[in-house]
Amino acid sequence: MERFVLQKLTEWKNTPNRKPLILNGARQVGKTWLLHEFARREYKKEAYVVCRKNPVVSEIFARDFDIPRIIKALSAISKTDISEGDTLIILDEVQEVPLAIEALKYFCEDAPGYHIAVAGSLLGISMHAGVSFPVGKVNQIDVFPMSFSEFLLAIGEDEKYKLLCDGDFQTISLLHEKFIDLLQQYYYVGGMPEVVAKYAETGGFQDVRRIQKEILSGYEHDFSKHAPTDLVARIRLVWKSIASQLFKENRKFVFGALRKGARSADFELAISWLADAGLVIKVPCCTKPALPLAVYEELTAFKLYLLDIGLLGAMANIDAEQVIVDNQIFTEYKGGMTEQYVLQEMKSCGISPIFYHKTGDSRLEIDFLIQHNAKLLPIEVKAGGNVRANSLSKFLANNPEISAIRFSMLPYKQQQQMINLPLYAVPAMLIVRASSNR
Repeated sequence: MERFVLQKLTEWKNTPNRKPLILNGARQVGKTWLLHEFARREYKKEAYVVCRKNPVVSEIFARDFDIPRIIKALSAISKTDISEGDTLIILDEVQEVPLAIEALKYFCEDAPGYHIAVAGSLLGISMHAGVSFPVGKVNQIDVFPMSFSEFLLAIGEDEKYKLLCDGDFQTISLLHEKFIDLLQQYYYVGGMPEVVAKYAETGGFQDVRRIQKEILSGYEHDFSKHAPTDLVARIRLVWKSIASQLFKENRKFVFGALRKGARSADFELAISWLADAGLVIKVPCCTKPALPLAVYEELTAFKLYLLDIGLLGAMANIDAEQVIVDNQIFTEYKGGMTEQYVLQEMKSCGISPIFYHKTGDSRLEIDFLIQHNAKLLPIEVKAGGNVRANSLSKFLANNPEISAIRFSMLPYKQQQQMINLPLYAVPAMLIVRASSNR
């Protein structure tokens, strides 16, 4: 399968002032596969070492941070002659050996010629008492679930992908129904690499849902394994509420929906744990649609989304028939599934930060607000073809200098202050935006 993040890895390799690399991402998003594939494409040799349940690795890093000694030891256990420039050293499940994370500082300072990349649990990498995180001594790349574009390539729809990349909306519009069909498939399958690979192989939905359920079960197992004991119950409450909170009319996260009398102070740490683990995406409310957006963040108001739309559907037990046959996915669930999709597509494009806007009297709400080319970009998301957007229309009328993007099931259309893009063309958003600003 093709993953676009491989290009970022190649850029890292070719950077003159390259530092040791940490590959960030939730479990099961394909970090290990990416490093193996990267080594296969770009290096003569790969020195792969698994840190989990490996006392030898623990002993190597516990002794001291003498890099020549560590290199010799890693060469021995990986059965690879490690040399500068042509060998990728991979430390997998690195969270199990915290001192290996600290050692990256010394690779950076004392042996910059070696190419070393590590992967592991986000929480395990960032949270270890008594271990110094190598701030300023590492490069970091984020890995997300596969995007819709990557999904198209995985299932052999290369030409459709090229059309989206080219922004050829005249041709794209002729294939509108076909693109909708492919988007429906993605809504159900999602972007977890193992799930996509199985779907590309078999085209069946039963295995898709089975693997998604297994991934969700594995995440819940991680709660007990990695989270502080006193947080586990609250983490589970937040986790199990995400689908129901997204599928209500007002998708703002409501603490009272977790249990009677619940307050934000009771669940702040639980939400932070899930976000730090990469399992949820927190989109805060911006009280004023102005730059810089972070200045106007309302700390107590936010929406929570899952890391992957396929997993969200599995969590909510949405049947394949509802998505693929009845087309209910675009009319039911109050638009929550569609917002989830647009959000994770923007995340995979590297867009950050992302906010939403709502006035205090709730009369005006903008689904997403981002900053692009030093300008404010409001984004409206419509699940179907009904594009009456009173909030966005009022906002644009009051701010004639601002243009917006609306995603819906309608074909591409450019209006005076707004560009309507079909939902399947989220990756083309920045291309269209850039051309409209010229």
